[in-house]
Amino acid sequence: MRDYKNILLVVDLSDDSQIIGERAKAIAACYQSEITLLHVVEYVPVEPMGEALLPTVQIEGELVDRAKLRLAELAKKLSLSNSRQLVETGGIKSEIIRSAQRLHSDLIVLGSRERHGLAILLNFTEDTILHAAPCDVLAVRLH
Repeated sequence: MRDYKNILLVVDLSDDSQIIGERAKAIAACYQSEITLLHVVEYVPVEPMGEALLPTVQIEGELVDRAKLRLAELAKKLSLSNSRQLVETGGIKSEIIRSAQRLHSDLIVLGSRERHGLAILLNFTEDTILHAAPCDVLAVRLH
């Protein structure tokens, strides 16, 4: 088994993010790894010349600023304040894959929620990441 030196910790900034972060920290401690925290602000589509362009850009900027603050708070709770913290905008799945490739990540750690009924048939983020990732993926079970 190869060592994990560059761990990409993907969080949605929900209460479960701390659980996922603790799992990533435990693995990082075993391998003396570096952790990069990542949160993706979902892309907000707009019409190129629509009247709503400026407010949408402002809203997206505010969402990014708010996410950066919350990510810094989470990093502090996890004692990862010195770790790299990234907030990207775009499609969640593609940005996670792109970031893992760009950072040469050895492991992606993210959360996975239980699914029931029709939700089992839908394509969830963790499933897409598992099949498209350039590295190993740890999906932390959340209830």
